[in-house]
Amino acid sequence: LCCECGQFHLLLDNHLYNFQDEVDDELICHICLQPLLQPMDTPCGHTYCFKCLENFMQEYNFCPMDRKKLSFQQCHKSSLLVRNLLDKLIVFCPFKAECQQTMQRCELEAHLQNRCPGFKKYKSELQRKKNVVSKGKEDPPAPVETNTPKDPEVPSGGSSLVAESSAAAVVSLGTAEPGLVNPAFEEAEEGESLIQKCNYRTSLVAETTTIEIHREDPEEELGMRIVGGKDTPLGNIVVQEVLRDSVIAADGRIAPGDHILEVNGVNISSVTHCQAVSFLRHPGPVLHLMVLQEKGFSNKTAQQDSTSATNREVIHVTLIKRDRSEPLGIKLIRKTDEAGIFILDLLEGGLAAKNGKLSRNDRVLSINGQDLRQGTPEAAAQIIQTSDSRVNFVVLRQTGGVQLSDPVEDGSTSNSSSSSSSNGGSPVHHRRRLDQNHYRRKSNYQKGYASHEKTVAIKKEPKESLGITIGGGRDNKNKLPIYVTSVQPIGCLFRDGRIKRGDVLLSINGIDLTHLNYYEAVSALKSNAASHSVVLKALEILSLNSTEPSLDIKEQGFSWSPLWITWLGLPSYLHCCQDIVLSKGNLESWGFSIVGGLEESKGNQPFFIKTIVPGTPAFRDRKLKCGDEIVAVNGVPAIGMSNSELIPMLKEQRNKVTLTVVSWPGSLV
Repeated sequence: LCCECGQFHLLLDNHLYNFQDEVDDELICHICLQPLLQPMDTPCGHTYCFKCLENFMQEYNFCPMDRKKLSFQQCHKSSLLVRNLLDKLIVFCPFKAECQQTMQRCELEAHLQNRCPGFKKYKSELQRKKNVVSKGKEDPPAPVETNTPKDPEVPSGGSSLVAESSAAAVVSLGTAEPGLVNPAFEEAEEGESLIQKCNYRTSLVAETTTIEIHREDPEEELGMRIVGGKDTPLGNIVVQEVLRDSVIAADGRIAPGDHILEVNGVNISSVTHCQAVSFLRHPGPVLHLMVLQEKGFSNKTAQQDSTSATNREVIHVTLIKRDRSEPLGIKLIRKTDEAGIFILDLLEGGLAAKNGKLSRNDRVLSINGQDLRQGTPEAAAQIIQTSDSRVNFVVLRQTGGVQLSDPVEDGSTSNSSSSSSSNGGSPVHHRRRLDQNHYRRKSNYQKGYASHEKTVAIKKEPKESLGITIGGGRDNKNKLPIYVTSVQPIGCLFRDGRIKRGDVLLSINGIDLTHLNYYEAVSALKSNAASHSVVLKALEILSLNSTEPSLDIKEQGFSWSPLWITWLGLPSYLHCCQDIVLSKGNLESWGFSIVGGLEESKGNQPFFIKTIVPGTPAFRDRKLKCGDEIVAVNGVPAIGMSNSELIPMLKEQRNKVTLTVVSWPGSLV
């Protein structure tokens, strides 16, 4: 909870306020459609919130209103008069149940800290939870109560964890090397296939591990996106993405593709997607996760791996930059005989050298949660330079008297200072914009969710705002349709009550919104909101399962976005596809497993990417994600195919394949 505005939002996002009166249009930001915060003027005469403009300028080089060329350095603070007008806007206290006061916006923070009974009650409750936790710290963690039936207990002598449809097949707990798995993929479990073309002795090494996550704030989100669940073809719960600067990223041990088997002692390998989200969002200072992590293909025996593992140590190091541009003073390099990147040297007097915890020859596994096991020095330098203050390293260090061989330069060295990199200067971060020309495909898969189209006609005052915030847009990395993220209590749509959070907006006054990017949609909504009447067409996504937990109430501590599984209920005409081209050597595997397809018992299901194996072409390409739906292979539609039809088609592709996929963002936990 933000102590300045008293509402939940991401640390880097604008504060949120409930305004008493309609705010003059001249004081509204044309990016977020909310009253201006820290207003910034452009040379072409437009005004935006500081954070809105900063985020926009990271991706574009023009003004959002008139598209004139613009750089952030050309913009300046608005006049004191404008800032004072904004600060004097009247807002409600966000704790309406305990406090009905109104005040100027600039007075809200002091009110919350010193006078608000609601905020005082919230802080007392938070402190009470922390005290309860500190009392029980020495006690073993108690499993979370659940109505979901657990798997039957098995004897400790030779038990096995079998996760439904898991590529790991069986995780043996009774062998000399607990957690190591070497399944033969030609005999993968029913319904799942890994596309491979390897030496017959090559197998996938995976292991289960228990990870303890600590949170200073028990209600802070973990910062990862998940897909899957027993109500989807994926079966297991799979990590799709780890968000930068999050709790999970700072810990550094969980990576995209990991399968989450248990949460606080509760087996979630056979629960629905919504149940898994509920378990993972459960507040608490300590979270115990059992995860299955695939380590890649290996020809070594488990005994050899065990011997080398005893001489290695994983170390977590956090460096704090005084500002974004401060260099760390680390020289990163690649080796010719081993994958990954290594620390060649620590520059004397630099931040890393002063910290003293990183060492020469350390292998960098991840930075700020970004997996670099197959990374490059250039990628590492870019992550460091775009980090704010905290830079979290996870490194692998050789111990026990065994010295790593000196790194051999291969022409790809990198210094992590902001003024020096392999290309002679700071790499500029550009988000790749996907081609707007996409094709749609037919699908009848709407597992657990269905959509209902509705038309909402409203009579309103010309100056009255719609009072909604939106997300998505076809320029989004997932090419999402425009959807409602909140309905504010000051607008005409809140009064009408028919448009709800999560609704997909199709059109306004006959203008199609389904092909627009975010900023085009904002402009269309704003220009049409000025008329006396507004006709909105929207799509409401409805759950077909009334027994699922109500996540809407529990989401108040999270940045709201639709659940991954709700996107699967979207009609196919709103699906946007992208082509991903993979290349490989003759003896390599493509490196991903798939589930789904046409089955007699389950009908026609989409094909989903379930596993992406480290060190393979699919892993190195980094565009394919767990939970992506395969629509076509080399232009041939996959809909209506069985698993046994699609697998040979993929194996026949020798060195190059084009996968057409639909990618939905995983549920945030």
